[in-house]
Amino acid sequence: MKNSRRSFVKKFAAGAVAAGFIPRQAFAEGKVKVLDYEKQVHKYSPNDKIRVAGIGLGIMGFNNCRTTVKVPGVELVATCDLYDGRLVRSREVFGNHLFTTRSYREILDRKDIDAVIISTSDHWHDHIAIAAMQAGKAVYCEKPMVQHLDEGKAVIDAQKKTGKVLQVGSQGVSGLAQIKARDVFASGVIGQLISVEGWNDRQSAGGAWQYSIPTDASPKTVDWDNFLGDAPKMPFDATRFFRWRNYRDYGTGIAGDLFVHLFSGIHNITGSAGPERIYASGGLRYWKDGRDVPDLMQAIFDYPAAKTHPAFNVQLRVNFTSGDGGGQKTRLVGSDGVIELRGDSVVVRRHKVETVPPMGGWDTFDTFSSAQQKEFEAWYKAKYPSLPPVMQEPAEQVYTSPDGYDDHYDHHFNFYDAIRNGKTPVEDAVFGLRAAAPSLAANLSYFENKVVKWDPVGMMMK
Repeated sequence: MKNSRRSFVKKFAAGAVAAGFIPRQAFAEGKVKVLDYEKQVHKYSPNDKIRVAGIGLGIMGFNNCRTTVKVPGVELVATCDLYDGRLVRSREVFGNHLFTTRSYREILDRKDIDAVIISTSDHWHDHIAIAAMQAGKAVYCEKPMVQHLDEGKAVIDAQKKTGKVLQVGSQGVSGLAQIKARDVFASGVIGQLISVEGWNDRQSAGGAWQYSIPTDASPKTVDWDNFLGDAPKMPFDATRFFRWRNYRDYGTGIAGDLFVHLFSGIHNITGSAGPERIYASGGLRYWKDGRDVPDLMQAIFDYPAAKTHPAFNVQLRVNFTSGDGGGQKTRLVGSDGVIELRGDSVVVRRHKVETVPPMGGWDTFDTFSSAQQKEFEAWYKAKYPSLPPVMQEPAEQVYTSPDGYDDHYDHHFNFYDAIRNGKTPVEDAVFGLRAAAPSLAANLSYFENKVVKWDPVGMMMK
């Protein structure tokens, strides 16, 4: 048992720094050299600058713009939003030089803009992404890539036809935690993957999308008609505009907002294309504020066998009244161990599943007669003369990202690196649809009370 544990610890400690990770205890010993990401940046000529515009300036819109301007060689030159106050705020934050507009088409018409960051309500993602690529722009599109299952193929086709880079914004796929978890999974140390458990719970008004509504919101300050787009027409409603995630007309509910992050990580780590059978349950239990989407969803997903793994099952949950402050975790459970993601950390535990009758303890052995026990023991020792030692306690390794690490920055960095060097981004349109599809299928299952069958390779309904 000691040799087994020592071998396990040595194996993962050796690969930790190479993967950008280090055991948590190594920080205190001062043995860690934190990677200097700035040294990886491409050397630019004065004409090598990428000029970008932000379209949609809600929470993630501003977060994306704040992150993207940190990447060397990138300049934010324009912003677009349908609420005038956010355009004013963008100039306050990023400078009065910005070109600001309510119309994304004015952004796409500008020849001096190389890329756009789409952080609008979900029902505009596919429209703007396709139009942007057709206008010659690279696209960073917030997740989910599309609002409905039948919209994904058009985005994929546009990316292929135009050859423009498209990166979907589930930043965890560029993070050190998922890179490490992917390497651990590929090593086979947890044996056969059996199941995945994931949750992304919240316990706050903001987390449940009760966003602030400005006191000056009105048809004069908000371009309501353009916001509606292809959604049903209705009179101006500030609540629906500023809290659009609460409504099926504009958003994708908790599955599209949070399941999609979990799927992105699961697919990134395992190499899976997605599930083939989806069933979801839940309800609107607490936040009865006019929203028409649930605040609790639990779903199960059947994943078929693929080259990188046998068939396995996934259980996901989002609860907006979690009771313990909320939090996010993903656990990949194998026959020989567990990989657990906790934010920027990865925990690896080993637990070899017994495949031989234990002859005692939780077994029928003790119910045999004394004579049969002796006879059985003799047979058992002849049958299993050299059983491997049983590991009584799981060996555990913990890896964590360096202090101050930001996977959001790395995701934006990878986007611009793909633009400059002709690379396929880590989360292109195909990956984006395969992460969005089971999330959207969970919504379909919930609202129509049925099992949804999906072809994850062909990316179509069965």
